[in-house]
Amino acid sequence: MTAPNRDGFGRIINYLRLSITDRCNFRCRYCMPEDGVDKQAHAQILRYEDLLRIARSATALGIDKIRVTGGEPLVRRGVVDFLRELGALPGVRDLALTTNGLLLAEMAADLRAAGVGRVNVSLDSLREQTFAEITRGGDLKRVLAGIEAAAAVGMKIKLNMVVMRGVNDDEIVDFARLSVERPFSVRYIEYMPTIREAGWEERLVSGDEVLQRIAAVWPLRALETGLLCGPARPYRIDNAAGTLGIITPMSDHFCSSCNRLRVTSTGLAKSCLLSEAAVDLKPCLEQADDACLQKLLREIIAGKPAQHRMNENPDGSPFTMSSIGG
Repeated sequence: MTAPNRDGFGRIINYLRLSITDRCNFRCRYCMPEDGVDKQAHAQILRYEDLLRIARSATALGIDKIRVTGGEPLVRRGVVDFLRELGALPGVRDLALTTNGLLLAEMAADLRAAGVGRVNVSLDSLREQTFAEITRGGDLKRVLAGIEAAAAVGMKIKLNMVVMRGVNDDEIVDFARLSVERPFSVRYIEYMPTIREAGWEERLVSGDEVLQRIAAVWPLRALETGLLCGPARPYRIDNAAGTLGIITPMSDHFCSSCNRLRVTSTGLAKSCLLSEAAVDLKPCLEQADDACLQKLLREIIAGKPAQHRMNENPDGSPFTMSSIGG
């Protein structure tokens, strides 16, 4: 009998990305258009109780890693208590959080106490002016303070840099230096045309080019990947305290090893970030037990596509990362 978390192409789906809000206190230029996006009505956002039911159903199918995302998850009231309950679910062996870091300094200790062991921080520049331009007003100093606070309480840190030519690609080596000096995982992500920005191709810096720029400064060696590594191809600079990761959704997609299932804050389940297909879980949440949820999640996993088709239709319908959870 096929495992309930194995898709039609033999991939083991063991990773749930769970969005708890579409709200964000940044307006990053690659995430949403300049005029912003329409926020979902409060009644459309799932209650924590419903999000826990979805997570419990997913773990019953073999999901063992859960990453909480947004929008910006730390803006939602009660998030620490929710994370504590989420991490206590049977079968969860890795609880992580993706954040822009703005509120992290004051919340890091409570998040660690709640069971969050890993935190991914979106950090696209180490220069205050560039950072403010990319985020449309973000405070770099507060984000850096949040990273230090998370490291101080023992969280494992990943720093996610979306590389954009002519915007921040001149900082590729500066970010790599962070992995030399600190035990951080620095991950370079290719720019994706999610908002269908005109001329987006000019922004794209391939993962191979990123590696070439780093290798011109330091020797690099490839590392083995593990079940919890996600889509990044990992590398290490010789004698570095941390690691590097290259994520290439556009130039060399990692679909054959994708292990992810996504659920939005409004209850839409997606087996592929870059697909427009989604299944509404809310009708199942109206039922008393979780059998319907498990059945639907099993079907979504089984129907996961072999790969995304964004390269074939880069000018299709736009979507905002904040509405899906990245």
